[in-house]
Amino acid sequence: MTRVVIIGAGISGLSTAYAIEQLAQQAELEVETLVLEKLERMGGKIWSLQEEGFLCEWGPNGFLDSKPMTLDLCRQLRIDGQLLRSDDNARKRFIYSGKVLHQLPENGPSFLKSQLISWPGKLRLACELLVPAKRDEVDETLAEFARRRLGKEALDKLIAPMVSGIFAGDPETMSLKSCFPRIQQLEQEYGGLLKAMLKLAKQKKAEQKAGKVVASAAGPGGVLTSFQQGIQQLTDGTAAALSGEVRLGNGVAQVEQKQDGFLLRMEDGQQIETDILVTAAPAHVLAGMLEKMNDEAAVLLREIPYAPMNVVCFGYPRERIDNNLNGFGYLIPKAEGCNILGTLWDSSIFPNRAPEGQVLLRSMMGGATNTAAIDYSEDEVRARVMADLEQIMGITAEPDFVRIFRHNRAIPQYTRGHSRRLLALGEALKAHPDLLLTGNAFSGVGLNDCVHSSNGTAEKVIEQVRKRR
Repeated sequence: MTRVVIIGAGISGLSTAYAIEQLAQQAELEVETLVLEKLERMGGKIWSLQEEGFLCEWGPNGFLDSKPMTLDLCRQLRIDGQLLRSDDNARKRFIYSGKVLHQLPENGPSFLKSQLISWPGKLRLACELLVPAKRDEVDETLAEFARRRLGKEALDKLIAPMVSGIFAGDPETMSLKSCFPRIQQLEQEYGGLLKAMLKLAKQKKAEQKAGKVVASAAGPGGVLTSFQQGIQQLTDGTAAALSGEVRLGNGVAQVEQKQDGFLLRMEDGQQIETDILVTAAPAHVLAGMLEKMNDEAAVLLREIPYAPMNVVCFGYPRERIDNNLNGFGYLIPKAEGCNILGTLWDSSIFPNRAPEGQVLLRSMMGGATNTAAIDYSEDEVRARVMADLEQIMGITAEPDFVRIFRHNRAIPQYTRGHSRRLLALGEALKAHPDLLLTGNAFSGVGLNDCVHSSNGTAEKVIEQVRKRR
């Protein structure tokens, strides 16, 4: 019997444990899994809280159905029948610019009519066709890429808000090839983004004519998907399907390499031995566990920064809101000088997020460009969010329901040099082939990315189990 310990009971740790068990069963290998979690609950950043009839997501509120990983997991868990896809109105997304909410254009004609980007800005975007592709290996930031190919206005009003919405990040420091590898690939393959879009659209049309079902190759696409009782149903369902044990409320303080495995020294003084170790802990937490065993790896892990975030949920009676709330919500360019990064109209995205006759708004404050926000008092957070909601949506009423969730380290930042750090980390850990890393600190921050990484990690675990035989 090979023992595999997984550190962390978020979606990465739980889905890794589940995938290991499934692969071991298929291969007729005897494997025992044990998941260790420092907190008294499972789910990590996933936590769906129901209070006073409102359903507030502590962290992510769903995943896109355009990639198969999470959908496949739901089918395996037999919870796919409980999936809830967002309302069609959620496809309407807005950018707040020039004191106006602009709907993001969905096609060429709507882009030309939109007043979000000025005519000089639109002309500069069209000139992207003439910009030569960058062929060197320089790790470009998102801001450098956007200015080079699309122009400053597109960076400020389109790219930067998108980066804050996904990563809570600063485009001036974030790595293009680590954050959006597909975009870099499109430039390399087709010579530019507009050229890629034109060629891919032509290819897609031909494939559809031939009767093939095709997805968009140029963008993330997909429909935001969750569950009636919130995205926590995913982690709860994964945990319930495990045959191995999950231990809560006790963290790993230190990892030591033994002759044929690892010794884990727990925070309460217990010791746990394992043959193979998988960690889905945040990078900075893992660094503390490994520093005595592998200082080089610990140093590299600490170089992965995290952005802080306040998640602020406001509930209102519907009649107090003049805005029609017909959409997903909005993001805000930094130049607008607002306190928040944006607001999601959660009760418009999914049903069952607010009581009948009520609405739920969820605003994000902080990120890499406003790290001081994490230290604001409760009253200051509330006042600053209310000021922005009044300015942007005309809301002057006091909310009936308020919940503020603080994340000191919310989202890992794939800054310039991230890919180099990962290569160096792989080299540093070659001395420990039975230690495997997974989680959102490395190769994608979304739920689909985490599940995909977990599946790959599980396959590597099974390879190590076979070697032990």
